[in-house]
Amino acid sequence: MSTYVYGITADSHPSLPEGMDGVGEPACPVRVIKESGLAAVVSDAPEGLRPKRKDLLAHQNVLAEVGAGGPVLPMRFGSIATDDATVAGVLAERADHYKERLDALDGKVEYNVKASHEEEAVLHRVMSENPEVRALTEANRQAGGGDYQQKLRLGEMVVAAVKSREAEDAAELQHALEPVADAVSAGPESSGWLANLSFLVARDSAEMFLTAVEQVRKSHPHLDVRVNGPLPPYSFVEPGPSEPADTTIGSDAGTDAEAERIQERMQERIQE
Repeated sequence: MSTYVYGITADSHPSLPEGMDGVGEPACPVRVIKESGLAAVVSDAPEGLRPKRKDLLAHQNVLAEVGAGGPVLPMRFGSIATDDATVAGVLAERADHYKERLDALDGKVEYNVKASHEEEAVLHRVMSENPEVRALTEANRQAGGGDYQQKLRLGEMVVAAVKSREAEDAAELQHALEPVADAVSAGPESSGWLANLSFLVARDSAEMFLTAVEQVRKSHPHLDVRVNGPLPPYSFVEPGPSEPADTTIGSDAGTDAEAERIQERMQERIQE
């Protein structure tokens, strides 16, 4: 049977609670594979696994339990290897890399920050900052709304100005939060968001980071800024050397984007 991997930690990590369960129906018992000073937290991999609420919660709960005892390199939901021997082989081959990552992520968590424009607020800002847009808007108003070409030109100018503002706001957001984080990772572009950034933050600096987010909200009232965290530092695990040919670790339960969207929604519910 294939092996489901939750995360990787040091083999000196505190033991897991007895009888701990993971993904699957019925839930698969969680166990540990030790190799080269490392420990992979795993279970059997259920067939036909999909990113459903119960299994996403189980994945997160296992990582939360492991993370409470020390640093862990979290695997994304759906990370599967051919068998236990394959997992042990990967631990042996990448031991130096995984140990370096565990040291680097010790005492740190991830905060994901997404931002979008409040439509009316950003249009007002674009109007106030762009004399050409203001002038054309006034000219069209005096002309009873303007003809088709005038309206088209105004629309194109507004769209261009908003896109420019999006780029500027994304850069300003990152610039404001970088000083209170240890690292930043840009996430995939997502429809509706002008910025999708993950920040690596020391646990004891979390309050400072969240205060910086609030300052951005106050200084940029035209932005809708949303924070998801603290999370396991998924975005900062970093891939190691190439996998052995027989290794199949990866997302076998739907696309990464699909799983990430559901995981974010679940994390928000957990925090409520």
